[in-house]
Amino acid sequence: MDSFKMDRTAFKGHTQQEAANHSHYYKNISWQERLKISAYLNSVAFDYDLNNPPRMDKTKFASRSIRG
Repeated sequence: MDSFKMDRTAFKGHTQQEAANHSHYYKNISWQERLKISAYLNSVAFDYDLNNPPRMDKTKFASRSIRG
């Protein structure tokens, strides 16, 4: 899964119910593959390079001790 490309020549007609049932496919792949797919989809949605994700801005968060 190094390169994700959509095959625009492949098409299969589905009913709305069949098209909405993605769980069957994702249950048959490993959790590592699902994690790679979700990382790729996030990179597309938020427009960043998959191999160079943005770093979290830690200046926006603060922490303190409960026993203070």
